[in-house]
Amino acid sequence: MTVVMPKTYTKINETGCCALPNVDAWNRVIIEFHDRKFIRLHTRSMLFVPLNMERIMTELQEVAQEAKAMMPPEEAMVLSRDLTPWRAEQLYAVSKTVSGADNVVLNGDFASVVFEGDYSRAKDWRDEIVKYATELGRKADEVYFFYTTCPKCAEHYGKNYVVGLAKLGTN
Repeated sequence: MTVVMPKTYTKINETGCCALPNVDAWNRVIIEFHDRKFIRLHTRSMLFVPLNMERIMTELQEVAQEAKAMMPPEEAMVLSRDLTPWRAEQLYAVSKTVSGADNVVLNGDFASVVFEGDYSRAKDWRDEIVKYATELGRKADEVYFFYTTCPKCAEHYGKNYVVGLAKLGTN
């Protein structure tokens, strides 16, 4: 089943930081991205573990705020994709093209699976989302992860939900 992108968060925000993610609408569906805008920065990694994530996330947020391009809270999203064991890209959803930023637009169908657990399971999650794409009769071209809450909020809510998104190509 293909759906237009659902809301990423509920209206429940017990922390004043991250709202409770809307994971049910994202699990085992195909999400259609249509001109979904992001700004991009890269993080340094050590064997796929990001080293400067906090600084990069702060910089992305500041750029979006300064450009008045913040998404509404229920549509906020940051996608992460490992490029090498030493480098990853971070895509921060924005409401419009941001002058002077590295702008990225995503289009197409994305297989979506919700996972719960620690970042150390990302390799298994990647394998599972690629398998899901295959079950759909499609190929997973690029795999992104949407870490729905910061570590403090995940601890507060008692769950660390991660949405895996695989851009679907043809076999």
